[in-house]
Amino acid sequence: MTINFKLLKSFVKAVELESLSSAASHLHIAQPALSQHVNLLERHFGQRLLIRTNVGVNPTDAGRELYRHALLILDQLDKAELDVARAANVISGNVSVGLATYSTTSILSTPLLKTIRRDYPDVNLFLNDNFGLVLSEMVMTGRMDLAIIYASGPIKGVTLQPLLVEELFLIAPPHAELPPDVDGAIPLSALDGIELLLPGRTHFLRNLIEAAFADAGIKPRVAAEIESAATLRDAIEAGLGATILPWALTSTFTGAERPLTRRLIGPTIRATVSLCISDHQPMSDEALAVRDTLSQLVSELVTSQRLVGVSAPDVAGALAA
Repeated sequence: MTINFKLLKSFVKAVELESLSSAASHLHIAQPALSQHVNLLERHFGQRLLIRTNVGVNPTDAGRELYRHALLILDQLDKAELDVARAANVISGNVSVGLATYSTTSILSTPLLKTIRRDYPDVNLFLNDNFGLVLSEMVMTGRMDLAIIYASGPIKGVTLQPLLVEELFLIAPPHAELPPDVDGAIPLSALDGIELLLPGRTHFLRNLIEAAFADAGIKPRVAAEIESAATLRDAIEAGLGATILPWALTSTFTGAERPLTRRLIGPTIRATVSLCISDHQPMSDEALAVRDTLSQLVSELVTSQRLVGVSAPDVAGALAA
């Protein structure tokens, strides 16, 4: 006969309650069934395990020995059930995340890595900092799980969820001679002739900047096109020109002197940053976990108001432009 856990549970409960009827009631089984469980154990071990009296039951020496082992076995079973359930719920796997170049959300790279390592240690993150258009294509074709990109309207093959709106600022070398400002703001038309270091022509922000300059009736004087935040920062610190980008870029400067930062008006330049996921490919559990974590970090960033020029999006109209 094979001993199963049900027999051991019946025996343990009978010993603990010193009563077959009480044990049966506690286990929600009939007393004859519980008595049969004890009888099967006694037949298997060839030993009398319980002394039955008019007032209840007591274990024999053999019964006490079985009781001790049974407790260990059942305790191990409980631990095994917990471990198996925990293993089934462990989220693991590889997740690729794209972060648009120069976006405010790029400063969340380290917090995202720390949070995922803490909450989902079996998830391996791959972070990619690239052009928004390329990132959306990678998400659409399944080569990337999700991305944060700049977008002004719907993109075929992906779903966009607006996360925040960024205002673009003039960021210049510490000793640059800038046009006069009014309460920290400079009219865009006053930048005529100012040497600028801007993203390449295919970058979403470059298109916004070009359009804003056109509205102001001038053309930007582009001294260089740079797609690296580190290179751009070094170029500004070296006094090679100014740029027009989100205020968050200033947080990457490490020199003793901070760059000059001015708001731009006439017009003000704003960009919507959105979460980009595929509209036809299901997301894995690990990708969903990273998506939720990233969305929470962005939400905390917006509500903290610790970054200048960052605001919550007008969801109703964010993608209607």
